[in-house]
Amino acid sequence: MSNIKQAAPAAQPGHRPGGSAASRPIPSILPATMRAVRAPTPGGPEALAIQTLPLPSPGTGEVLIRVAAAGLNRGDIVQREGHYPPPPGISDTLGLEVSGTVVALGDEARGLQVGDQVCALLAGGGYAEYCVAPASQCLPVPPGLSLVDAAALPEALFTVWSTVWDQAELAPGETLLVHGGASGIGTTAIQMASALGHRVFTTAGNPEKCAACTHLGAELAVDYKIEDFVEVVRHATSGRGVDVILDMVGGDYVERELQILADHGRLVFIASLRGARATIDIRAMMQRRLSLRGSTLRSRSLDFKEAIARQLLERIWPLVASGRIKAVVDSTYPLEQAAAAHRRLESGEHTGKIVLTMMPATP
Repeated sequence: MSNIKQAAPAAQPGHRPGGSAASRPIPSILPATMRAVRAPTPGGPEALAIQTLPLPSPGTGEVLIRVAAAGLNRGDIVQREGHYPPPPGISDTLGLEVSGTVVALGDEARGLQVGDQVCALLAGGGYAEYCVAPASQCLPVPPGLSLVDAAALPEALFTVWSTVWDQAELAPGETLLVHGGASGIGTTAIQMASALGHRVFTTAGNPEKCAACTHLGAELAVDYKIEDFVEVVRHATSGRGVDVILDMVGGDYVERELQILADHGRLVFIASLRGARATIDIRAMMQRRLSLRGSTLRSRSLDFKEAIARQLLERIWPLVASGRIKAVVDSTYPLEQAAAAHRRLESGEHTGKIVLTMMPATP
């Protein structure tokens, strides 16, 4: 078994996360241990603890990343509470997306070199000073994009593309309604759809968040606390409704959403913050040929995620590089303040993404 490669020829990355048989010893210039945030016992933010762990070693098709920043996601909260365990073989350290520098390559980790700055989608392990990631799920950090901003992009970009375009098949000329427009997913979905020429409507919880959404490209932002999004969207579309709804709310929203789907409309779920059960009018769905779809990303196959990465590189990454699509970062916290970062996320007061950094917090 040879040592970890220091470079690799450019080619399309691929292959599966490495197990022990595929792992290689880490270079001696790297530390033997690292700090990482875990939740040894399920609970609230206070359950998070910094622990010292062995440095991970990249397996086949993987790279080792020195983490600069890690984005927070709702899935991190659910995992902390004990309801969202990582897939088999994946680190139980929290964190689904990072940015940083490649410091080692496993076998067959093609397309990247030691020293490359990347952001990466993970199935776990991001709240740490180092993590491993499939090379096929790493995206190059464009010149001029900070590593903090880069850490806020992967999970939202992969999620939105895989649900809105890959699954709901949003087509040219169609319209999109995004609930939770001020969230990390929402701010990303608004920008992506607007940049690709779609009319976008959204909901948010106060005038400031609504203003932020329209600034990002939403044609109309509905303050759901004081307005009925059904009536507002119906009026804005002259009664036609929207073609696709990206829903992270669920519950009693579903029955209302079906009222403003256009014929052949698609409703796609990525969360259920208001409940996992809903009442639907089956006859209306039949008559108007509506579709309900659901999606999770973490447990999907490497092949699926690699395919999404290729589409992002082709369709979306040029828009990120040009500044047309930007990371919306609400706040940053050092790794030691992960509990405070979780409290901020749970409060719902944020706009955009919350990011952990391996350095002291920025102003």
